[in-house]
Amino acid sequence: MEVWFTEEWLPGLRISCQINSVVTRKKTKYQELCIFDTVEFGRMLVLDNVIQTTEKDEYIYHESLVHVPMFFHPHPEKVLIIGGGDGGSLREVLRHKSVKEAFMVDIDGEVIAAAKEHLPTWSSGFSDPRARLVVEDGREFLARSRSEYDVILVDSTDPVGPAEVLFQVDFYSLASRALKPGGCFAAQTESPIATPELVKNVYHRIASCFPVAKLYTAPVPSYPGGWWSFTIATFGGDPAEPTRKPDADFEGVLKYYSPEIHRRAFVLPPKIIKDLGLEYASRQYSSGKGM
Repeated sequence: MEVWFTEEWLPGLRISCQINSVVTRKKTKYQELCIFDTVEFGRMLVLDNVIQTTEKDEYIYHESLVHVPMFFHPHPEKVLIIGGGDGGSLREVLRHKSVKEAFMVDIDGEVIAAAKEHLPTWSSGFSDPRARLVVEDGREFLARSRSEYDVILVDSTDPVGPAEVLFQVDFYSLASRALKPGGCFAAQTESPIATPELVKNVYHRIASCFPVAKLYTAPVPSYPGGWWSFTIATFGGDPAEPTRKPDADFEGVLKYYSPEIHRRAFVLPPKIIKDLGLEYASRQYSSGKGM
């Protein structure tokens, strides 16, 4: 008998994955947590019936979220990740030898525990002596910070339930205040295909709190629409241009990120630019820059 997991992407649109086995399933204080072994996507983490990360394509998401801001920053030493309980973003941050401390703050400690036990490929960074794991509400943690971090990353679930506060202007303002001069902020900002109005709103909220904000994208097949957006914000400079390149420590490690991918991730189609109201990208497109 075949067993399938189905996530509803939109009314009338679903994705279904055949399951080989249920690795674990439990109700935490905040959400329903499941880890499956699937036929096509390999091991898969699901929260509240929504796919969070899969063995087959997690490297695209995590390398996009992490390395674009990390390689834009000339020398990141102290990094904060809000969310990301599976550990994939922390793993990528700690590939940068300049990092002295990497804080990962997730509200649900049971997700972290499940990742340690069942997602070893994702959670390998948890044992790194530079890692600081904190089980706490990310907004409350951020509210106590002042000019502390070189890079802040938001690896959150969708903007419902506990993660809703992570998509508000107030939160982005706190992030701006928590960065050191020259620091940068990046967040996953949902699907430009499945939820363009949401992406538009979130982008403009971030842009209202920083002098520079740009949206970039990457293909993530297990996410709604198969195409995902991220927004990076800085106090100056062009985040579409990396200030550093991967050195020998990254050789044979990176599966998706490269300086060329970094630059091209910011080149957006005209329809997306129009749908999301990205005036800066409209000017760039018409001038031929980044093409």
